[in-house]
Formats: sequence, C-alpha cells, structure tokens
Amino acid sequence: MTKTLSRSIALSLTTLAAAALLVAAAPAPDPADPHLDLEQIEGAGPIATVKQWNAATAKALTSQPRFAAYRKRAEALLEDDAQIAEPDRVIGDRVLNVWHDAKNPRGLWRVASLDSFAAGKPDWTVLIDIDALGRSEGKSWVWHGVTCRTPAYDRCIVALADGGTDAVVQREFDVGSKSFVGGGFVVPQAKSSVAWADPDALYLATDYGDDSMTTSGYPRRLKLWRRGTPLASARQLAEIGASDVELSISSIIDGASAYPVATREIDTYRHEISHVASDGRLVRSPLPLDGNLLDIIDGRAVAQLNSAWRGMPAGSLVAYRVADVLAGTAPAIEQVMVPTKSQSIEEVAAGRSVLWVKLLDDVSGKLISLARGPDGRWAQTAAPLPANATVHLDAAAGVRDTAFVTVQGMLLPPTLYAVTPGSAPRQVQALPARFDASKMRVEQRFATSKDGTRIPYFLVRRIDSKGPVPTLVHAYGGFRAAQTPTYLLSEPYRAGPTGLFWVEEGNAYVLANIRGGSEYGPAWHDATVREKHQNAFDDFYAVAEDLVRTGVTTKGRIAASGRSNGGLLVSAAMTQRPDLYGAIVMGSPLADMKRYSQLLAGASWMGEYGDPAKPEDWAFIRLYSPYQALKPGVRYPAPFIYTSTKDDRVHPGHARKFAARLQDLGSPFYYYEALEGGHAAGADRREDAYRAALITTYLDTVLGTEKAAARSPN
Repeated sequence: MTKTLSRSIALSLTTLAAAALLVAAAPAPDPADPHLDLEQIEGAGPIATVKQWNAATAKALTSQPRFAAYRKRAEALLEDDAQIAEPDRVIGDRVLNVWHDAKNPRGLWRVASLDSFAAGKPDWTVLIDIDALGRSEGKSWVWHGVTCRTPAYDRCIVALADGGTDAVVQREFDVGSKSFVGGGFVVPQAKSSVAWADPDALYLATDYGDDSMTTSGYPRRLKLWRRGTPLASARQLAEIGASDVELSISSIIDGASAYPVATREIDTYRHEISHVASDGRLVRSPLPLDGNLLDIIDGRAVAQLNSAWRGMPAGSLVAYRVADVLAGTAPAIEQVMVPTKSQSIEEVAAGRSVLWVKLLDDVSGKLISLARGPDGRWAQTAAPLPANATVHLDAAAGVRDTAFVTVQGMLLPPTLYAVTPGSAPRQVQALPARFDASKMRVEQRFATSKDGTRIPYFLVRRIDSKGPVPTLVHAYGGFRAAQTPTYLLSEPYRAGPTGLFWVEEGNAYVLANIRGGSEYGPAWHDATVREKHQNAFDDFYAVAEDLVRTGVTTKGRIAASGRSNGGLLVSAAMTQRPDLYGAIVMGSPLADMKRYSQLLAGASWMGEYGDPAKPEDWAFIRLYSPYQALKPGVRYPAPFIYTSTKDDRVHPGHARKFAARLQDLGSPFYYYEALEGGHAAGADRREDAYRAALITTYLDTVLGTEKAAARSPN
C-alpha cells in the first residue's frame, strides 16, 4: 500500500483491528484455483467467510464518527417524498409509475390519467403495494416491470423478483379490479420474457426444463401458451442453439397495434431480429446482425445501425415497413437520421406521428423530433430544452405527439417536461434543490489517452477548493453504455449521495467518459472490444494523470470508482497502476476473467471481452485479468469491494475470490456483500443509503479526509 494509505489506516486502532481480521488465514489452497469454493453462492463455507468479512468491515467503518450522520442523511435524501414521478411508460391515455419513499421502500405501482399527469396534477391510483404484497406472501418482492395487452390495457403480466434477482415470477394482473387474476397466467421463477399474442394467449420464452436454457442461462425456446392449458402443452415456435445467448420476445406498440418481435441473441452484439406473424411464423427483419430495432411508428420499424450498411454510416437511424416484411416483400430502406461526428443517438421513442430522438453532442443531451413527409424524408426539429445538461427520454404518448423528458445536471435538480413539437416545453414537475449548489462548480475537461484520443470528463468541486484535494473518479467503459452527469446526490451510480458528500467536504468528484460507452457513437465503443479493452484502462489513467498534471489532486489521493464492467475497470486499475490510486470502490465486479464465461450470465459477454477458453483470446485477456494479476510484494491500495449474494448476472464469486486473493497476500481490504438486491447490489433505497455511508466513511478513512469531514453540513 502507499505511504498515504498506511498513514490513514494507522489513524484508527479500530480500523487496524478490523483490517487484521480481513487478512486472517485463507481457505485451503487448490492447485488450479485455491478459491473455487467461493463460487458456491449459498455454500455454508463461503457464506461464513462473507459474514466474517462483512462484520470486519462494519466494525471498521460504522464506528467512525461520521458514519451515522452519513447514513441518516443518505436515507433522508433517497427516500424524500420530493422526487420526480417519472413515467415508466404511457399505455393509451394512462401513465404508469413505480413510486419509492420512506414508507414504501419496495414501491407502489400506480396509474394516473395522461391529462392529469401532463398537467402536473396526477390523479394516482395505487394498483399494487409491493411492500404489502411481499409481507402478505412471505416474499422479498422487488419490482421488475410489466407487460400490458393492447389496445384495452386491462390485463398486464407483472414481473416480480424475490430478493431482486434477474430471474422473475410473472403473474397476470387485472387493472380494473386491482388484483391478480385467479387461475390466470403464472410463469414460474426464471429468466424469461413475455408478450401478449391475443387476449387469451402469450408468447413466452422461459425455462421449460429439458435443456431449454442456453449456456449463458437464458431461454432458447419460444412458445405460444394458450389460456387454460398447461405450460407443458404450449406450442413451440422457435428454438436456438445452446451456445447462443438468448431467445427473447417483446411487443412494440404503435397506436392501437402491437407488433411482437423475437430476437435471437447470437453473442453480445450480433442478433437476428424477426417479426412474428399472426400465425406464429417468425419472419426475419432485413437489418444486419448488429442493427438494433428501437420502435415502430405508423407501421415503420425504426432501427439504429452499428456499422455502415447500404451506403449509410454507423450510428444512423433507418426505417422500413413491417407489413412488407410480413408479406415476404423486400422493403424499401429509408434513411431517417445521420448524426454528426460529435453526436451519438441514445434513445428513441415514437409518438403518434413524430419520432422522438435523444442524442448526445459532446456528451451534452439534446432532444429532437422527426416527422416523415409525403416524400419519405424525415425533417428534424430541436426541442428548446436547457443546454449543457443530461436529457433522459422517459416516455412518449403513442396516442398524441407528446414526450416526457427529464433534464438534470450535477448541480441542476431534475425537472420533468412535457414536450410537443412547435410548442415551448411545459414543466410538469421540478425537484427542489437538495443541497447548496452555489458553492460548487462543474466544468468539462479533456484528457489525452495513450494513443492520442481526446477523452472528456466532468469535474465538480467547491468554488473555494484549492488543490490538490482527494478526488473520486467514476467510470464504466463498456457495452455501449454512455455515462452522463446526473444530479450529484445520485452519483456515482448505485453509490447514492457519496459524490455529494465528497464534494461538500472540499474534495473533487469526476465522471470520466472513457471509451467503451457510446458517447461518440459506435466507434467509441468499438475501440475497446476484445483485444482492444486495454484502451478503456488507458483512458481512465489518462484522466487521473490529467487531474494530477493540472493540480486538482496528487498520486495516491485518487479514488477509482466503478461497478459491474466498471468494477473490472477499477480492479484492473488497482493491479496495473497501484502507484496512481489510494482507494478503489469496486462494485459488483468482474475480476476472474479466466472463468467469467463459466459463471452465470458471463458467456453472454464474450462479444465484449473474448472467449478465455480459446488460447488466442486468453492471450490478450490474461494481460489484464485482475484476479490473476494480483502479485506478492506489491503495495496495493486497500479496496472497498461490494456485491450481492443474489446477483445472478455478475457472479458474487468474482468479488469473493478477489478479496480472498488479497487475504492470501496479507493486503488489507474492505468487503460488503448484501444478502439481497441482485445486480443492483441493494433491494431498496435504505440498502443504498447504508452502502453510501459505508463507502463515504471508507473514503474518509483511507484518503485521510477526517478534518475535511468536520466541515460537512451535518
């Protein structure tokens, strides 16, 4: 560990005592992998180890002076009734929303009329109290969405996960009576997808037993299930290979029409899209394997290209008539929109006659509407929303040309607008300021990566900050997931208000737009795929080094933060550049890249990373795989590692084995594994608040900011 880290840990005898627990005797070694036993998710031995690590971390951090205040304030911020009621979707002339607050940590599923919602005075009716349902049924239900039948929207298939896993139970719900349908459709717990075929039948991809799941753990068979018949008798419509990722079904609503779409995921980024005919036939879309079908408007499917096709560049939007495909006629392909070099199309939603497009322009959010003229050309109109902000396209009303969008920035509280072409955006709801932003400033900067690429990042700190100060840098760097700045009390992702507390105390927070996301279109992601993944790491280091060069911070006073693929990023940073970082916040991480493809959903990501079972792929993966990269005799920063036992996407064994390897080396670490929460690492906002308090206290401890903490408002 660095000298700075040694000094800060030495500040507390309690912390030292707990650290000693974390470097206790390791499990008995195995010649191939001494910690394979930790991959037993619910195994008695691994759970006992996890509980020991959790207890040591709690002893080290919850006894610190600021922990209780952090936790109390985090709960108040995350569970405050002053929240934006963002529309989850618009169904006909109604708006659906799931509401969370202190009294309802798991949420209320509710509905309001479209008119009342758009006017900012929603007349909510609660359909399901998820907390009460869980108590009555003895389950830890976490909401996972809903699929309603059109055009009446009177029945819905509700997805609930016990403990927050990706695997869900799906049950038929009657909206009018606000109750589950007795004798209705029930899909047992599984990773599954569903769409209505007609009022009394479902298209269903689920676990049918008998080798019906892929090696990635997702369905490989699509069937038509009729009401009143056993699931075992459902008629099979399609089947994919076991080595494919998944066969899924969804339904795209266009006015009063529903268009079922089946998708065969070949690997992470290649898929066959098929439209489902009324007789159950699957008819292939003309799109290339890397094209993404986004929505349907006036019978035209709108898709985005991820590589050049038919003379249209990567990143473009195209359209074709679904009726032509179903009729067996080669459809005409229309060019809808071509983004500029600085732009990236992020979200698309269809209204009644306009297509809404949210895009990034140098990572700043913009909203435009596209209308198709009689000549087949699509005309653009920009919506006059606040500049230099993050825009999220929440939903579009298919029965009218209205879109609901949320606009926010690190210091700009979220505001929900109703936007209609040709009219000024109408404010529906605005979140009041939750902290004093007048004492802070945000700036966008650019670093230069190892290969000369210009990497943007956002820096927020107090106006009176005079560097160098401890700095928290958060990033993701993969899977085309752009990172845009949101209101500071929710940054970094899934760490609650840690970013806010950190800045208030006089430190700096950075959101880095490293390659791997989609900030500048498909090429920004393609630069990190497979053997090029080191580029994401190099971008991350370039941002940290730019912060040092410009006097914001110094080496050893930088905390690297990332979750999921971002957890891989920061664990690689810890092993590749231990000189640069003094703290590592490692959430739900991938760490053992030798075995990732054999753990839970890992096989579905080989398009991103490569296949470690192939020697030619392992040759480049092994160069950064964090678990294998940990070596004796190296002073690593003590990381804060967090995950969830119920994470059925990224196996908790990654986090456990990385911690165990540190234990072998006598290198201190902090570990917290929530028993529930799935890949989100927390089942509700109280859990998020607890984790935020742990992380903030950890940062105070290892980066030595106790004096700065005394200036906090609480």
